[in-house]
Amino acid sequence: MDKDILSKLNAGDRRLSKGQRLIARYITENYDKAAFMTAGKLGRTVGVSESTVVRFATELGFDGYPGMRRAMQEMVRSRLTSVQRIAVAKDMLDGADVLKAVMTSDQENLQASMEKLDREAFDQAVQAIGAAKHLYIVGMRSSASLASFMGFYMNLLVEDVRLIHDTTANEVYEQIMHIGPGDVYVGISYPRYSSSSLKAMEFAKRQGAAVIALTDNERSPSAQMADIKLYAKSDMVSFLDSLVAPMSLINALIVAVANKRRESLDDTFGYLEKLWSEYGVFAVGS
Repeated sequence: MDKDILSKLNAGDRRLSKGQRLIARYITENYDKAAFMTAGKLGRTVGVSESTVVRFATELGFDGYPGMRRAMQEMVRSRLTSVQRIAVAKDMLDGADVLKAVMTSDQENLQASMEKLDREAFDQAVQAIGAAKHLYIVGMRSSASLASFMGFYMNLLVEDVRLIHDTTANEVYEQIMHIGPGDVYVGISYPRYSSSSLKAMEFAKRQGAAVIALTDNERSPSAQMADIKLYAKSDMVSFLDSLVAPMSLINALIVAVANKRRESLDDTFGYLEKLWSEYGVFAVGS
């Protein structure tokens, strides 16, 4: 839900009926709850019919209520505290098959991400990573696991990869202090967005590095700074975020960069196999 919609709700647009104004007031005052309600539940809570809720969404310019709810969720996800997330999840999952609900949500996120991914931006990211003098990969807090995974495999493909650890603010700048033109900074940032990660991205851009953002949508703070923006949808599951779609996007980036380096790939992994065998890296039979 963007600022124009919020302004419309707060202004109490005169075109809205009495029932629709009740909906607008409730959403404005209880956005953290309303964003995760069905049309029927929102109507019952406010005291209007489900059809009134649907017409309200249409009046605001959406194709229907599901579109308005998705927009509200994107707005509030980065604002909810962990306690609020747990409360919302309780309402969403109460009496539901948790396993089915979570895995179905992950499937939907993958499908939505695939349909909306900018293929040109993806190709630009692959080209930039492959040509980078130094590749910096940064992910803080829950995004650190994504950064670590990407860093592990990119280190096998790109000559100089620097995985920036989730440490104190001063140590982050010490790790990226030499970044500059010819370097590529990959910032992985998902709600709740880490302020340290965003400040580091701002520094990298100011130093002249090419900045790639892997994030959830165009309203993400990192998307506002990046030269190349790649979106993969995450979703809220209780106090945690599902990062299945972002991981899939990273998989695709790794494979695409590898395909660009097919000539050297056999030599690289041939050498690695000898090292792994010599030093007993893997258990026998694995």
